[in-house]
This record gives sequence, structure tokens and C-alpha cells, in this order.
Amino acid sequence: MQWTPDSKVLIQGISEPLGAYYAKRMKAYGTNIVAGVSVGKGGEQVEEIPIFDLVEQAVSEVGEIEISLIFVDPFHVLDAVVEAIAAGIRQIIIVSSGVPPLDMVRLLRKAQATNTFILGSGSHGLVIPEKLWLGISEPQCYQPGKVGIISRIDSLCDEVASTLTKANLGQSIAVSLGTDGIIGSNFEQWLQILEEDELTDAIVLLGQPDGSAEIAAAEYIASAIEKPVIAYIAGVNAPVERRFGDAINIIATQLSQASPTTSTERQAIAALKQAKVTIAKRISEIPKLLQKALK
Repeated sequence: MQWTPDSKVLIQGISEPLGAYYAKRMKAYGTNIVAGVSVGKGGEQVEEIPIFDLVEQAVSEVGEIEISLIFVDPFHVLDAVVEAIAAGIRQIIIVSSGVPPLDMVRLLRKAQATNTFILGSGSHGLVIPEKLWLGISEPQCYQPGKVGIISRIDSLCDEVASTLTKANLGQSIAVSLGTDGIIGSNFEQWLQILEEDELTDAIVLLGQPDGSAEIAAAEYIASAIEKPVIAYIAGVNAPVERRFGDAINIIATQLSQASPTTSTERQAIAALKQAKVTIAKRISEIPKLLQKALK
């Protein structure tokens, strides 16, 4: 993988309101956005970024592209990703959320067969403070430093980064894995990346209370991670004995019948503790726990 300020970035769905808004902001931040794709909009521009009807046309015009950001309608994500892969793009961030599960299964199989790295769906993207911003996070919350953040909870990553920044604990990289049920890259892959990253001294893991991904992360930390890890599991202390993840799942669960709290959440906490991961009960505790771990 190459996530550098020089990486050429394509935005698929650049004429969508969200795509156009963040294309302007990312370009102003310094992200090297070289082209956009939107069917029927070829020949137009967004903030002086040329728009093409097809990814192949964009690559032919601007040369090899390393990264594509997907902002298209969730039901068109599969086609967009397949088109990007066919054009030789090997790093893809799916910002769109709510991608049909079978579509995600198909595109992940395609990605595996072509050695393509997928982040998302439902990802807020990736931030390397003052160097690279990809996605819909809020870069003003971040400052350069030695703490890596891996999040499975949409905008909470921004809040945690802001809290760390105020405590003068800058970040080396912050990545949002995505909130959909089926996603591409996972905790284990990014834990390995940060473990090998010379610019990262400690890791913050932000998880959901359903527990399955967090249990797998805990097992990997116990076997392969030497750097200190601080975990925060959002909602685990909520006074509602119902399973939930992101906002959509919360609403859906509240409208359906109540289901008793399963042992998965407790298993996740137990697994993290067994892996010697320090667990923060509140976001405000994370800076102090990091400072203690780094000493």
C-alpha cells in the first residue's frame, strides 16, 4: 500500500453532493485529486478537477491512479469498484454506506483475486495529519504525532483525535474501517500496519459493542502486537439491554423486539483484557492511559 501526499486520487461519484463537497475540501487540504468520474458529466469540472464518464478515460488522460474514493449510490458501488479494479486501481475507499451484503461479498472476492485493498464500505476514510486526507473525516481534529487510531465507529474517530490533540498527543494515522456489516480491511490488517510503522508508538482501537471483530482483534494483539494498545468500546455501558452498533442499527433494534444482551460483549472485553489491552471507560480517559503506556 502507498498512502502518500503524491498519490494520485480519483473520486467516483464526484458530481454527487457529498462527493463534490469533500472533493473541494480535500483538494484545499492538499490531497492530489487528479480526476473525477460521473456518468453523463464527462467534460465538466468540479473545482478545476476534470470529470470523465468512465474510469478508463480518466486513467488514459491523467496516467496511473493509485487510489479511488467511492461516493456513488450504494447500489452502484459494486459496478464502480469493478470498474476501478479493471482500470488498474489497487487502493479503494468506499465512503458510501448501506452497500447490499451480496454486492460486498462479490466485490471482496474480486479484490482478493486482484490483490486490491478495500477500505469500507461506510468508511469515513483515512487521515495522515498535515499530509493526506481521504474521505469525510474532519482533518482539523488531527495533528501529527505518534498515536495510530483504528476505528469501527464513524465520526467517533474525530472526537477521539480531537481529545488527543488537546492533550498534545498527535496522531501518525487514523483510519475508519467502516460501519457496515461486511467490510474490507479489518482490525488485524491495520494493527499489523501500525505495529510495523516506525512513526507509531501506540495504538488506539475504537470498537463496537457487538464484540465479534473486537474478539478477533484481541486474539491478534495477544499473538503479534508489542506496542501498547488502548481500547474504547462505545456503548458497552449503555443502560439498554439491546444489541446495537451504529445509528441505523440502534434505530432498527429499538423498533423491533428487545433481545437480551448476549455474552459476546463480555467476551470481547475479557479477550481484550487477556491480551493486556488497557480499556478506557470514557473517551476523556484515553489521553492519560496513553501517556502512562508511553512512559
